[in-house]
Amino acid sequence: MHEVKAKGILSAQNGMNIYRGCTHGCIYCDARSTCYQMDHAFEDIAVKVNSPELLEQTLRRKRKKCMIGTGAMSDPYLHLEKDLRLTRRCLELIDEYGYGLAIQTKSDMILRDLDLLKSINRKTKCVVQMTLTTYDEKLCRILEPHVCTTARRIEVLNIMKEEGIPTIVWMTPILPFINDTEENLSAILKACGQAKVHGIITFGIGLNLRDGDRQYFYKKLDQHFQGMKERYIKTYGDAYELPVPQEAELMGLVRQECVAAGMEWRSERLFEYMHQFEDKLAGRQLTLFDC
Repeated sequence: MHEVKAKGILSAQNGMNIYRGCTHGCIYCDARSTCYQMDHAFEDIAVKVNSPELLEQTLRRKRKKCMIGTGAMSDPYLHLEKDLRLTRRCLELIDEYGYGLAIQTKSDMILRDLDLLKSINRKTKCVVQMTLTTYDEKLCRILEPHVCTTARRIEVLNIMKEEGIPTIVWMTPILPFINDTEENLSAILKACGQAKVHGIITFGIGLNLRDGDRQYFYKKLDQHFQGMKERYIKTYGDAYELPVPQEAELMGLVRQECVAAGMEWRSERLFEYMHQFEDKLAGRQLTLFDC
């Protein structure tokens, strides 16, 4: 890791990333793409050490309360967060100043901050987002090697349910010829239904590959799935979007299972939900555009 002093912490859409880079080791990670112009090794995490100070300054200046998002580009619960606790300090500020939170992770370290998530959710809205790609634990250890497995993430979802904290699952990416089976998706969706997940985000059923991401992904395919890289190249060439062959059928399954379980499957509705600030104490709602 290396420390950097950031000039700002919130984007125009009220999103923040405290870290840049990742140590989870997911073989499909889009954040490795060269389009993001990272000037350091991906696993050499850039730590924005002044994130709490910047966040507090920004929250003080805002005219109205809104939802704050984190985790879109870099997981807020990387391994070094255990000692640095920058994510926790930022959550303390979000709670202190009465803002809402939409937080995305693959790590069960989020349970460390359950007290803050509950406090935020009592006053406004706290939405916890988890990524689930494969129900098979052995396969999960290959695809996402340095983070807790799907089974543990499902446990986290159930804990959030018990605490009344809404959850959303990113069931993406689904890798062609690897985890693109009806059995896999059905098992994930069943677990999400039991955990009373608010909704499922998919962006279609498949994978996107950019320069930088593609090379790392293919390297891992050669390491773990003999002959799979050649199958990808033959099927998709250098395409950016790699839909699974049975995408229409699997999307139909997602819609059917979500409707049956009362889960939202339309991504635009879910993003609208995550951007909608709810003042539970005053009984009013504000969108991010009011901030």
